[in-house]
Amino acid sequence: MFKYTYKLRVRYADTDRMGYVYYGNYATYFEVARVEMLRSLGISYRDLEDSGVMLPVLEYQTKFFKPAFYDENITIKVEVREIPSLRITFHYKAYNEKGEQLNDAFTTLVFVDVKSGKPTKPPAELISKFKPHF
Repeated sequence: MFKYTYKLRVRYADTDRMGYVYYGNYATYFEVARVEMLRSLGISYRDLEDSGVMLPVLEYQTKFFKPAFYDENITIKVEVREIPSLRITFHYKAYNEKGEQLNDAFTTLVFVDVKSGKPTKPPAELISKFKPHF
């Protein structure tokens, strides 16, 4: 299993009229955490795309427990629990400054060949970066 932690501060623009982080913004938070997790392994989305592989989202699910508020520091813990195959699933848990869990989520992405538009195996380099963690 590969684990990664990403921290961010909630911007005013991310909140709704109640002062809560608007629920749709968590998808963006999770995307940023996911991209930074891959970057920490030496993998960039740009390089994947330039090599002819895209990663569209197949599934996204979130369960909310508590709201986050403007100017709070949020910690997002990301896990990849299985070696990527045609798909890769990222599991997320977000926490507020008190260490209270805000939500639980996952996204499943599919490796897709840019030219054919069909699922493909992940690049060997990506697999080699993940293997030591499993």
